[in-house]
Amino acid sequence: QVRLVEAGGGLVQAGGSLSLSCAPSGRAISDYAMGWFRQAPGKEREFVAAVSRSGSSTYYADSVKGRFTVARDNTKNTVLLQMSSLKPEDTAVYYCAADYKTYSGASRETRTYNYWGQGTQVTVSS
Repeated sequence: QVRLVEAGGGLVQAGGSLSLSCAPSGRAISDYAMGWFRQAPGKEREFVAAVSRSGSSTYYADSVKGRFTVARDNTKNTVLLQMSSLKPEDTAVYYCAADYKTYSGASRETRTYNYWGQGTQVTVSS
């Protein structure tokens, strides 16, 4: 079992920036494709961004493209989600997820991911 530990959520004004981090407890992050998802109240969990095992391929939801950046540092065993130009509609609980089955690329589908973090709240005020 892998435990994903997230950090970095909080409250920010519209137009501001936040950075989220995620690290697996006791396992090498290089063993997983990694994804970020979010869930707003009353809505389904949705894909935000993902990065392949090597970090060479990244994927974004259209709603965050150009504003969010996903990156991984396998030497530090961490994946980051850097969010800028935040909007009130970005308000949600953000989840980190790990997928050990995908060796090339990374998935946008929640069902592909095997392990999930506990979630961290991001609130963007207008």
